[in-house]
Amino acid sequence: MTIDYATATDLLDAYGRAWAAFDGDAWVGLFSEDAEYHGDPFGAPLVGHNALRAFLLDSAARQRDVEFTVERHWVSGSTVLAAGHASWVGQTDGMVVRVAGFLSADVAADGLIDRFHEVSMRAPATTG
Repeated sequence: MTIDYATATDLLDAYGRAWAAFDGDAWVGLFSEDAEYHGDPFGAPLVGHNALRAFLLDSAARQRDVEFTVERHWVSGSTVLAAGHASWVGQTDGMVVRVAGFLSADVAADGLIDRFHEVSMRAPATTG
């Protein structure tokens, strides 16, 4: 399947909205049933809807006021590539966390993400 630029834009927007709202149904709805989510290039991926939902629930316990911005994105065949940044406030300490990074999402024929990779750099946390 080849994904077009506008569809990639919609997918990235939906990803950001689901994260910011901690909407588990919308979040897992972006991924295939056995999708791999590689958030750490040196660690094991999260695999499947249950692991993805647990990840988002854990994020909701630690984060609030999430902002996700795609600065630029590209499409190559069925892969979406994006550079962007995000920020959030820690639930318990009120510290503002900022990250900048790059992601890739391999999209299956059904329009769902099969494999997701992200690499980010984290700035020192600041007080809000």
